[in-house]
Amino acid sequence: MAKLVHSMIRVLNEAMSVRFYRDTFELEVVDRLDFESFTLIYMALPTSTFELELTVNKSRDTPYDLGDGYGHLAIVVDNLEEAHATAAKANSGPGDIVDFRPGGERVARFFFVKDPDGYQIEVIEKGGRFA
Repeated sequence: MAKLVHSMIRVLNEAMSVRFYRDTFELEVVDRLDFESFTLIYMALPTSTFELELTVNKSRDTPYDLGDGYGHLAIVVDNLEEAHATAAKANSGPGDIVDFRPGGERVARFFFVKDPDGYQIEVIEKGGRFA
């Protein structure tokens, strides 16, 4: 049986990225592996075994080009308004809350926020297929 364990993103500034994910989403560092040319920082929620791996290439001093493909991470929260307020308090620049109702029936409520490297994170209210 297969199991998803982590997703990796490349970040420029370790401290800034760890602070963003801690302050905005309450992820905590669960492991940190330091090598000569790069560092791997694993972050997770206490309620999940899935981890976000931040990779810091030590010789890198310019931002990464995220390309023109649309992609994002997603996190489900119990209280969307509270998560939005937390992101705003952390100066994370959350977007507007969207009540997504194509055809009239609610599919999801969500907002997006960008991390310090420009990665999009979708914050989804718990419910429906996101229970």
